[in-house]
Amino acid sequence: MTELKSLQNHFLIATPSLDDPYFSRSLTYICEHNADGAMGLVINQPSSMTLKQLLEQTDKEITVAPEKADNAILAGGPVNQERGFVLHTHQAGWTSSLELAPGIMVTTSKDILTAISTCQGPDEALIVLGYAGWTAGQLEKEMQENAWLTIEADEDILFKTPVQEKWQAAVNKLGVDVWQLAPGVGHA
Repeated sequence: MTELKSLQNHFLIATPSLDDPYFSRSLTYICEHNADGAMGLVINQPSSMTLKQLLEQTDKEITVAPEKADNAILAGGPVNQERGFVLHTHQAGWTSSLELAPGIMVTTSKDILTAISTCQGPDEALIVLGYAGWTAGQLEKEMQENAWLTIEADEDILFKTPVQEKWQAAVNKLGVDVWQLAPGVGHA
C-alpha cells in the first residue's frame, strides 16, 4: 500500500474541468490531511459579509476600526458555514490556535476577531466562515479524477494577493497553461 503524502500547507487549485458551482475556480488552503480525510479553507471566495457586519452579529460591544470595517469575510466551504476560522501569520496568545506551518496559524476563538477589529491582531489574517471537508480517500479520488492540482502554499498568495487574483496567481506558479489540460490528463 502506498504511504499517504500529506497535503497540509498546500493549495488545492480547482482545474477548469471542475464544474461544481461552489468550487469552480477555487483555491483552497489545506489545513489538515491524513488517513482520516482532509480539511481546508477556500481562500478566494468572498461572502457578502464584512468584518463590521460579522461583529455586529456576534458582539455588539466591539467598535471596529474604520480601516478594518469593510474587510471581506470569505466563504471557506460548504460545511458548517456558521463556524469561523481565522487563518493568519504567526501570533501566539489566542484562546484556540494551531500552528499549521512555520509562520501560518489558524485560530477559531472569538478573541482574535476583537484584536483584528481594533488593529491589534496578526499582521495578516483571513477571516473565513465554513470549510471544505473530505472523508478518507475522497480527496485522493478527486485528484485522480483531475478535479484538483496542488502546489505548496505560498504566503504571498495566501495573505497579500487580492482575493479575485488568488486562483490565477496559484495557477501561474504551476508554470503550465491549465486551460490546455485535457480532462483526462495524467491517465494512460
